[in-house]
Amino acid sequence: MFIPTTAEEIRKLKWGHPDIIIVTGDAYIDCSYDGAAVIGKVLMSKGYKVGIIAQPDVNSAIDITRLGSPKLFWGVTAGCVDSMVANYTALKKKKHSDDLTPGGKNGIRPDRASIVYTKLIKKYYKNPAPIILGGIEASMRRIAHYDYWTDSIMPSILIDSGADALVYGMGEKTIIEIAEKIAGMRYWKDTRGISFVSELQKYEKYIQLNTFEEVKNDKNLFVNMFNTFYKNCDPFSAKGLVQKYGSNYVVQNPPQHLPSSNELDNYYDLDFERDAHPYYKSKGEIKSLETIRFSITTHRGCYGECSFCSIAMHQGRRIISRSEQSIIKEAQTIAQTADFKGYISDVGGPTANMYNNECKINQERAMCATKSCTFPNVCRQMDIDHKPQINLLRKIEKIEGIKKVFVNSGVRYDLLVDDKASGMMYLEQLVDKNISGQMKIAPEHNSPKVLAAMRKNSKYLVLFKKMFDDMNRKKGRKQFLTYYFMAAHPGCGIDEMNDLASFLRKEIGISPEQAQIFTPTPSTYSTLMYYTGLDPFTKERIFVEKDMRGKQQQKDKITHSNRRYNQRPKMSKSSNSIDAF
Repeated sequence: MFIPTTAEEIRKLKWGHPDIIIVTGDAYIDCSYDGAAVIGKVLMSKGYKVGIIAQPDVNSAIDITRLGSPKLFWGVTAGCVDSMVANYTALKKKKHSDDLTPGGKNGIRPDRASIVYTKLIKKYYKNPAPIILGGIEASMRRIAHYDYWTDSIMPSILIDSGADALVYGMGEKTIIEIAEKIAGMRYWKDTRGISFVSELQKYEKYIQLNTFEEVKNDKNLFVNMFNTFYKNCDPFSAKGLVQKYGSNYVVQNPPQHLPSSNELDNYYDLDFERDAHPYYKSKGEIKSLETIRFSITTHRGCYGECSFCSIAMHQGRRIISRSEQSIIKEAQTIAQTADFKGYISDVGGPTANMYNNECKINQERAMCATKSCTFPNVCRQMDIDHKPQINLLRKIEKIEGIKKVFVNSGVRYDLLVDDKASGMMYLEQLVDKNISGQMKIAPEHNSPKVLAAMRKNSKYLVLFKKMFDDMNRKKGRKQFLTYYFMAAHPGCGIDEMNDLASFLRKEIGISPEQAQIFTPTPSTYSTLMYYTGLDPFTKERIFVEKDMRGKQQQKDKITHSNRRYNQRPKMSKSSNSIDAF
């Protein structure tokens, strides 16, 4: 069953008004990769009547009022990505397409969608039910943060939106608790995993952060504030936080406890249609549907903690893996889908080969506060073992109706190389069965200085390439690696990009498949460096390229130089052109 999105569907269900209405910036795809769909289905599984309004017209009442007013609350999300990231490039140019919009046209999702949708509700409902924000845009903008698109420190999104609260992190457990409390007419702002605005400073046991005005005007205080914020994200050890904004306070309750593997199984075992709702599908092709429809999520979280990535802050540093039985059940369901062609697009998570890999000592206590799991080296306490994923892939491959299973999530090659017991077995499995011509890896750079700022390991790339090439020769395959590299990250100048270009020519002999310019996104350490020009741990100065032309020149150093190096014979005009980007 699809979550109803039209008045006609509500009438057929004889619901009257829904209990909860979810408003989202993505087209509604009923699958486990759509956060709004997951939250909606989880709430429905608890007996609540849920409606969904995707990509409402913000210039009229037509969409936002079509389901009426919810009895309990509104849930508002910008979608799977921050709306500014969805709408603009790293050079602040408007993107032409949006893979999560019917027809692919950009512009349907408004800038700062969480704020716009909240104000849209308030415009047409004078005393609306509580409005609760969720998703990564709200999660990463819950305190004072640097905003790249205005080049300024912005307040918590709660201040600008006027929403009643926001759920940060992965919100299933939190939203269920809120729904139960509101339905029972109980106080709900004591729920873990939420932030809200209070007029009272009554949270003595919470950590008092520097005020918004202080961090807005002092970069050193902003660094201190962010370090405190970052350190208070582990449910086992985090304290609540309070930040003053004029006469009000933004209160962040301690994080919600992560779901157990059994709870995660329950979320993914829900009856998803694995398709776009007909109302939105009729508006045009939704490109992302191609890749997510027949993909399987095996786990959540990432202990890699790359400085530029929001996953550790939003999903958490801990790996929560689904059971093998739950994953097999989902694969069997996919295999029975009417238009399934036999190909599983992906089996993985934020990092494919972190499935069932956990710290030996911190499973039931706080994660290390001053030690990284993978930087500068993989911690010896990490239980790196690729056998569970190997066994899982082999079992999925044997399911009737499945012809091929792909692993298209990123693979951390440092974990693979470090796993002396089963790393080579995993590589053999991928090369022989689970990639189609190419395998994605993300070295990002080769400069030790830049990689240190990124908190990425500088070892193993050349070794791993040799291992991959040798395995392909052994298997009689002609497959290749695709590399993701980043330009203009804090600490990276033109000299570092020249060195990277030379390294690629001499040591790797390739043009990078992807070269992206660093985009400062809210509440990451890389963004903190970009704004302050400071190393957040030593307070020493760090070079930051902020000129748009300089950023493009950095990118051109590897894309253009390698075009010359990899120049191929000219093709006839009737042939397709080759771009070595």
